[in-house]
Amino acid sequence: MKFDTPATANPIDQLKVVGRPLDRIDGPLKTTGTAPYAYERHDVAPNQAYGFVVGAGIAKGRVTAMDTAAAKAAPGVIAVVSTLDMPRMAKGRMNIAYLFGGAEIQHYHQAIALVVAETFEQARGAAGLIRVDYAREPGRFDLAAVAKTAPLVGGDSDEGSGAPPEDRFGDFEGAFAAAPVRLDETYTTPAESHAAMEPHSSVASWEGDKVTIWTSNQMIAWGRRDVAMTLGIPIEKVRLDSPYVGGGFGGKLFVRADAILAALGARAARRPVKVGLTRPLIANNTTHRSATIQRIRIGAGRDGKITAIAHESASHNLPDGKPETAVSQTKLLYAGANRLTAMRLAELDLPESNAMRAPGEAPGLMALEIAMDEMAEKLGIDPIEFRILNDTQVDPEHPERPFSQRQLVQCLRQGAERFGWSRRSATPGQRREGQWLVGMGVAAGFRNNLLTKSGARVRLDKEGVVTVETDMTDIGTGSYTIIAQTAAEMMGVPIGKVVVRLGDSDFPASAGSGGQWGANNSTAGVYAACTKLREEVARKLGFNSADTVFADGMVRAGNREVPLGQAAGEEGLAAEDVIEYGDLAKRYQQSTFAGHFVEVGVDAMTGETRVRRMLAVCAAGRILNPKSARSQVIGAMTMGVGAALTEELSLDKRLGFFVNHDLAGYEVPVHADIPHQEVIFLDEVDPISSPMKAKGVGELGLCGVGAAIANAMHNATGIRLRDYPLTLDKLLDKLPQPA
Repeated sequence: MKFDTPATANPIDQLKVVGRPLDRIDGPLKTTGTAPYAYERHDVAPNQAYGFVVGAGIAKGRVTAMDTAAAKAAPGVIAVVSTLDMPRMAKGRMNIAYLFGGAEIQHYHQAIALVVAETFEQARGAAGLIRVDYAREPGRFDLAAVAKTAPLVGGDSDEGSGAPPEDRFGDFEGAFAAAPVRLDETYTTPAESHAAMEPHSSVASWEGDKVTIWTSNQMIAWGRRDVAMTLGIPIEKVRLDSPYVGGGFGGKLFVRADAILAALGARAARRPVKVGLTRPLIANNTTHRSATIQRIRIGAGRDGKITAIAHESASHNLPDGKPETAVSQTKLLYAGANRLTAMRLAELDLPESNAMRAPGEAPGLMALEIAMDEMAEKLGIDPIEFRILNDTQVDPEHPERPFSQRQLVQCLRQGAERFGWSRRSATPGQRREGQWLVGMGVAAGFRNNLLTKSGARVRLDKEGVVTVETDMTDIGTGSYTIIAQTAAEMMGVPIGKVVVRLGDSDFPASAGSGGQWGANNSTAGVYAACTKLREEVARKLGFNSADTVFADGMVRAGNREVPLGQAAGEEGLAAEDVIEYGDLAKRYQQSTFAGHFVEVGVDAMTGETRVRRMLAVCAAGRILNPKSARSQVIGAMTMGVGAALTEELSLDKRLGFFVNHDLAGYEVPVHADIPHQEVIFLDEVDPISSPMKAKGVGELGLCGVGAAIANAMHNATGIRLRDYPLTLDKLLDKLPQPA
């Protein structure tokens, strides 16, 4: 199905099933512990052995020798696969670091060996017996030391966030110099880890020259292609299966060492092998969000209108890597005639920097939305009114491109009323409750809407049961449920008559899960397949498809009515299709918007910060399931609390590795850190986006949260912090002295 004109009325608009806050159909499996995650797939292949990955003990250099004799002789050991046993393997298209093979070390904990044994404990014990000699080389590990001289590099996150190396619109320098009110500040964000609950895990099994990998992966089609490229085998010889993923946040978009080493281990052991990465390997062997150093300059007239805005960012990666596109949202979020964005990329010998929930906008808004508050303070304008004053309904750099929908002002206005913004003191440090200094903060949320081809297969049997097959994944987002809702709406059956099968590369390729594109595009693919199935049903019954109604398990046309199962017949019917997009995304800017509101308390004695309440007001097209969408947003808000207050991969700049590489040292928020959260979805449909008229919210809920917390802390204390995380040590010497 080609989607190249705005959507008109269609069966989804009935909203009998779509748009309802239905419970997740996979919920009972997950709450009873019976949903099969990758490492637990004991059922898929008999006689599984266990693999344990050995990571490099240096960040840069070469492996000169590896003594595996003791490991091979250890109890239960079946095979040892060494990086010196083979030449460097090819990189998948989405990988920046090499996953295995060869003596050269690119980063700390790069995989250099796999021990396969009968039990996990035996594999781990034998791995500790391997002796490795290295030739260490000097490495580059400090972004701050090289950021100013790093080359200008453009890039795209592949998630709708991107910018050229340097982009100018108008005369920024002239307008900034002439502006009566100016801001010029630098902000930093640290490297962050995805810290998903489920570790990267895979089970691999060979049948002849074909490998099947049961894995934890967000993008099955990408993963299948990259496994084939890395192993050097035809793609038709690779099957990936990932029906349940215990969190990814971008860290499982691409194939990692667990999948490749499980395949290599299974080939060496001649039996199925399972591999799970330990927490230290997840931090240093997989990917992380790059640290950034961001300079923002804003010039405005005394009326509050922005006349000049510049956002420059430096980030880091391995050679051939991409920058963190932290300037992307600044190209679109606010008006201003004179504009400059630029990105610098430092090549450092650290683990690969890559996508983490809302790459680009998440760290970019952490800086921009503090800067907007600082500018409002300089102007003496309420922070919400300053943002509204500089709203734009068109792409500021391409005014001929209107936004398909843009309700940022409504998000801010409704949020202010709901949150009680009028009770906020404009003068910081005025509200005190016992030992707590209390303040409110706001930030705008922004994330682009990305359209990507997505396919599905739909089957109808004689019982009237509709089965949907697509390689779409459910990473805790509710994909099973919204896909079932879509099929139920389209085919006129209750959701209990829909079976959804996901995550298998044998199924049609979908959009996959990432960049908040999954819900809209995967359901649009199901819509396309169901449209074709409806036409096939009508054709078989001799109905005019344009006049056929599917409702209550029946097919009706005029005065004729046939049960849906009867229409399918004994053999059943099936249809397959993909949603493909025309140039609407070029003609209209498609984005999602939010207003984030936070109230914090800061202990006047210790500097401890506690989030007291949070509100997100989101405008993101049609909400397919308000219950699962709310879960996505409150999860993202929680992630924003971590980014603001606690999360930082602490780097050893001498040896080049992240030292707090487990969940004890890398601190993510827990339930006790998160009090009241509220989410409001504005009533919005976007016919420019897809037949579903939906967008996405999974990353929008994160974008801006960190800055809202920082702004609330400033309102509480009068202290302006610009370096994340906003830990108490950065407040202590600035807090008011006790009487």
